[in-house]
Amino acid sequence: MLADQNARLASARRLTKRQARREAGRFLAEGAQAVREALRTPDVVVELYATTTAMRRDHDLIGTAQSAGIRVDEISTKAAEALSETVTPQGLIAVCRNVDVPLRTALERAPRLIAALIDPSDPGNAGTILRTADAAGAGAVVLAGEGVDPYNGKAVRASAGSLFHLDVVVSHPPMDLIASARAAGYRVLATTGAGTTELDGLELSAPTVWLFGNEAHGLHEDVTAAADESVRVPIYGKAESLNLAAAAAVCLYASARAQQPRHRR
Repeated sequence: MLADQNARLASARRLTKRQARREAGRFLAEGAQAVREALRTPDVVVELYATTTAMRRDHDLIGTAQSAGIRVDEISTKAAEALSETVTPQGLIAVCRNVDVPLRTALERAPRLIAALIDPSDPGNAGTILRTADAAGAGAVVLAGEGVDPYNGKAVRASAGSLFHLDVVVSHPPMDLIASARAAGYRVLATTGAGTTELDGLELSAPTVWLFGNEAHGLHEDVTAAADESVRVPIYGKAESLNLAAAAAVCLYASARAQQPRHRR
């Protein structure tokens, strides 16, 4: 039994690396919030590891997992630290199956609001925008082009469980995304500080895909040109600009508000 647990722990530790996650089709979700939401998603959690402290503290989640027939192993604090990418590990880690879906599947479900991150470089920002998109009622988040892995530990933690709430599409070429979204009836809006249209007063009640660029370089010119409109968020104070996550929140909530029935004209 100990040899079996050690082998499984070694496999789980490898999931802290992107290549291993890609090959296995699995990732780690750490902490009570992420584990709770993972357990609420059918057939996602493969196994659960918990320290003695976490077994006592999160006994409700341990019971939920065991009732679902999910294997739960009690591990040492040192073993939990090896599975964690945080400074202060929470001692509760789920091995999960990947939850991303093809772009076609996401579009067929016809959400009215989609957030697309083009070549994102910061996993924390990616997770935060995923959480924001979920809160704003978006139905999907697309990570297009080259960029961070949504299953990176920092991204999973920053999503605060939202990774399990909406459709996530991974590594779709930006131009294919734009063409597919437009063919499905979406209006595609590119966010840029040099946008020709200001967010205030923009009609946003139609089904929309928002394009958000790389934190350092923004959107490529060809991506911006391919969108239906380029949009800038107005700056009323003296700040030079908003960071990516803040700009995404402003845009997504503007759409969310416009798409609520009481606000449609």
